Amino acid sequence: MRFKLNLFIFIFLLILTPFVFANNEVDIYVFHGQGCPHCAQLLKFLDSIKDNYPSLNIVETEVYFDNEGRELFAKMCEAYGTEIQGVPTLFIDDKVIVGFSESLSRSLIQEIDFCIENGCESPILKLEDSSKLNETRVEVGDSSPSEDPKKTENVKKLTIPVVISAAAIDAINPCAFAVLILLLTTILASGFRKRALLAGLAFTISIYISYFLMGLGLYSAIQASGLSHGFFKVVAILAILLGLFNLKDYLWYGKWFIMEVPLSWRPKMKTLLKGITSVPGAFLIGFVISLFLLPCTSGPYIVILGMLAKVTTKNYAIFLLLIYNLIFVLPMLLITSGIYFGFTTTEKAEEWRQSKLKHLHLIAGIIILLLGIAMLIGLKFGWI
Repeated sequence: MRFKLNLFIFIFLLILTPFVFANNEVDIYVFHGQGCPHCAQLLKFLDSIKDNYPSLNIVETEVYFDNEGRELFAKMCEAYGTEIQGVPTLFIDDKVIVGFSESLSRSLIQEIDFCIENGCESPILKLEDSSKLNETRVEVGDSSPSEDPKKTENVKKLTIPVVISAAAIDAINPCAFAVLILLLTTILASGFRKRALLAGLAFTISIYISYFLMGLGLYSAIQASGLSHGFFKVVAILAILLGLFNLKDYLWYGKWFIMEVPLSWRPKMKTLLKGITSVPGAFLIGFVISLFLLPCTSGPYIVILGMLAKVTTKNYAIFLLLIYNLIFVLPMLLITSGIYFGFTTTEKAEEWRQSKLKHLHLIAGIIILLLGIAMLIGLKFGWI
């Protein structure tokens, strides 16, 4: 009887043991960057499994714009005997998981299950004794390039002045002047000065909205692809080429090609503009004309979008895009107001544009060339 009782107790404890002892707490440290698409996927995945693992503790730390977070990230990597490879980076027990993919999600689940059943050391304890970490395992999946703290801050400090400079280059582009002057000339011919003012404002607002949406779309595409670091290098080279092409237009205007609306497009564009005599028409035609302007105005814009992609936060990028496009359309507002209030005429404005055409290309060429060179130097020496 005693043997049977002991046997029953033994079997009962054997069955109960997994439920009693297999509930060890598991600590996961996740380092991510705001705006990083792979980070968002990992965080979403972790959020989806939290309810299934009540003993799972997830510590999320942002590293792009959080100084303390970046310091902790660097110390954690040092303690684990590995280098910063990118974000997201996840630490669990003696394991480091970089990036996120479906295969890594399965590996992470297995690791969590193992830690719950057997118990694992919290990653934060590794900082106290890094000598135990000679055999760290690292798995790599899809990730975004990690940002060195100094590099990220340098980029952020440079962004606003660069945005203003590039927007100013774009703003003095002779293409936009020519289109607006032609539109105002057409409407003024009907004898309605106030209508010309409203049409000019409507056209300008339309250009603003169109360019902002195009910029936001391209920025989002770069972010989604995870190519922000590589794209930054590409736009640095593109900036140098655009600068040289504009200098070519100063020295040999009209030779080979021009950094303006292609000559073959101009008759069609003029036909569209000459058919506009109303304010709603001016607003609608702005969206169409923005496509004609792309070849001669998109260069600085693409350079800026490459910078914004490196900044990585969408809200900050939207703020800077709003500033950029406001500066871009500012000369249009000034020309429209100047003509309405009688400070100038469309004829004088066009005459000034023609006389300053080569010099505008010179100014744009020098500034954007220097910008491209500065970007490459910054990448070479690790300043950005």
